This record gives sequence, structure tokens and C-alpha cells, in this order.
Amino acid sequence: MSVRRAPRFLAALLALSAPLLILLALLVLLTRQGTDRLPAIPALVIGCGLLGTSALRRRRRRAELLRALRQGPQV
Repeated sequence: MSVRRAPRFLAALLALSAPLLILLALLVLLTRQGTDRLPAIPALVIGCGLLGTSALRRRRRRAELLRALRQGPQV
């Protein structure tokens, strides 16, 4: 892996980490019985929280960019 591709790969891996964490937690919840399911709940909550904050942050950035585009160039 070249030096230039490493940041892209890491960014893609980080982008997939929250959905994969949720998927893993759901898999554990489906395959285990009783109180063995409890350790999967924090992973599920953290994964959902990460996705939620990411979506909120993206929404704010887009709104800010749209506001800046509508104002036009600052002289």
C-alpha cells in the first residue's frame, strides 16, 4: 500500500466502523440467549450514537455551506 493510499483506506475503514459495530452487535443479539446478550447493548448504542452524530454534523456543514453560497462572495 502506497503512502498516498493509506489515508484513503483509513478514512474508508473509519466510515464503515460504526455500521459494522452495529451489525456485529445485532449479530450477537440474534445468536445469544438470555443474559449473554447484555454485552452487545453498549456496542449497539455506541454505534447508533456515532451514526447519529455523524449525520447531524454532516447536516450542519451542508446548511452552513448552502448559507455561504446564497450570500455570495465576500469582498
